[in-house]
Amino acid sequence: MLKDKIVKAHLSILGANVFFGINYAVAKGIMPNYLLPNGFTLLRIITAFTLFYLLSLFFKKEKIQRKDYPRFIAAGFLGVAFNQFIFLNGLNFTSPIDSAIIVTINPILVMIIASMAIGERITFIKIFGMIIGASGALLIILNRGVISFSSEHFLGNLMIFLSTFAYAGYLVIAKPLMQRYDPITVMRGVFFVGLIFITPLGFSDLVNNSWSTIPASIWGSVFFVLLGSTFIAYLLMSWGLRQVRATTVSIYNYTQPVIASIVAIIIGQDLLDTPKIIATVLVFLGVYFVSRPTLKV
Repeated sequence: MLKDKIVKAHLSILGANVFFGINYAVAKGIMPNYLLPNGFTLLRIITAFTLFYLLSLFFKKEKIQRKDYPRFIAAGFLGVAFNQFIFLNGLNFTSPIDSAIIVTINPILVMIIASMAIGERITFIKIFGMIIGASGALLIILNRGVISFSSEHFLGNLMIFLSTFAYAGYLVIAKPLMQRYDPITVMRGVFFVGLIFITPLGFSDLVNNSWSTIPASIWGSVFFVLLGSTFIAYLLMSWGLRQVRATTVSIYNYTQPVIASIVAIIIGQDLLDTPKIIATVLVFLGVYFVSRPTLKV
């Protein structure tokens, strides 16, 4: 029974990263011509909070203990408000390739934070798995382009790094909440916190946006980000985080460039070649080595 839960958790995390992997290019195509980053961030949070609130009505109501309020606030700020705000603003100033490269440091940050905050052991096999996974992810990304250190990209790259750091902290902080409450309860709480933080920053951009100028194709992209890479992705990630360690969840970040390449091949924008095959094998070997010692959680 436990093994089935672990398998489902890994599939949920992989599913979330499918949405995250596609999100870079999709969100980049929306901003800034059709939606400004602050308004788009608020729209994502409003949508996700509303859906999580409606979904929670079908589950047993849980009372959040007062002692967990600070953890909910920290998780909501780091994982929703700051992470999404700084990510979309950073993506607006940089490229999807730069962003994907920077995000590969997330598992390393999670491993360090988890070790310092909740005592997760840093083992040789975890380090080895992360090196293998990172090698595969970087092989995929660098095969498509090179990272830019030009002045116009520097600010965006810095923002993406801060977003990655915030999400790493979120995974560690949210893990105990997922074990204490239903994931729906946690998601409703953290997105409510995110809504409080982001509303003053994004309200003006959202209200004054020229909605009538958005073409149907872009509306499709907007709905994908709102429902796919926000609501569904966070829901799947929360289910996975409940069953496995934060470090194991983070290693799946390395699948995002692989997924992006697979999608590009399917829609005819890229071709399957030897480096992509090798990179895919390396990524999933990395996931295996990091997750194998932590099946008992």
